[in-house]
Amino acid sequence: MLEIIRLSLYLLFMLLLVAYRDDSAGYNLACSLSGEMVLKDGVFHGKYYDMVIIPTPAISADWLSDRYSYDGYVFLSKHAAVSGDLALTCHSTGNFSTAEFGGSPRRVAIPMPHLQKTYLQRLKQHQSEFPDYDVTIEATHHGPTNLDKPSIFIEVGTTEKQWTDVHLCQSVSRIIHSVLSGPIPDDSPVAICFGGTHYPVKFTEELLSGSHALGTVIPKHAIDSLDSELFSHIMSQNDTATVALLDWKGMNSTHKHKVLNLLETTELKVIKL
Repeated sequence: MLEIIRLSLYLLFMLLLVAYRDDSAGYNLACSLSGEMVLKDGVFHGKYYDMVIIPTPAISADWLSDRYSYDGYVFLSKHAAVSGDLALTCHSTGNFSTAEFGGSPRRVAIPMPHLQKTYLQRLKQHQSEFPDYDVTIEATHHGPTNLDKPSIFIEVGTTEKQWTDVHLCQSVSRIIHSVLSGPIPDDSPVAICFGGTHYPVKFTEELLSGSHALGTVIPKHAIDSLDSELFSHIMSQNDTATVALLDWKGMNSTHKHKVLNLLETTELKVIKL
């Protein structure tokens, strides 16, 4: 009976996968995942998740939850970097100051900590399929920021060659499907993260090998924008968090002082990495 109840709860939780039509990596991932889905009224319906291909950029899809009512949103997207380093990434979204790339200024989305942890660990387990790629998270950045349910970006990088590599996107899509079609453990304590760079090595290692799942990740360059109003908003969007992880060497003394003072107003357990 208990297993039946658990199965029923699992089936009631439905995610919407989202790809932008003109994003070649996102579109290729979506095509790979759509094979056994049924298209009706513009929505691909599946057993474990549904999917839409939208005509406007994913980073500006703050309208999505007004049109589609789901328990969460998984964006399939390309990843770009000036360095050109090959990477398979995932991250939560949000803007700590201005909103140059979608969303609203000084607003963050509701993260998907446990899905992110499960996906990154599964990617790492299949690292042999992607020997030239970094498996990493990124700090929270860009839009959308105003969806009413949790969301995450899953990305393939890093240049047009990889975005249009159908074999690569098929391999990544198989991992996405394996994660979304099975149970996602939700027993890891959730942490809000402070410090480090845009590619936060310590927080990636924590997801891969540590005990915590991660909510909003605030890199060191964004701490200058952090104040009580923004901090309160971040806390409200991470209402399941019980821990604050600090990349202690990844912050200067001013940042450390500011973050610790803000955390004193909460009941979060502070851990310095």
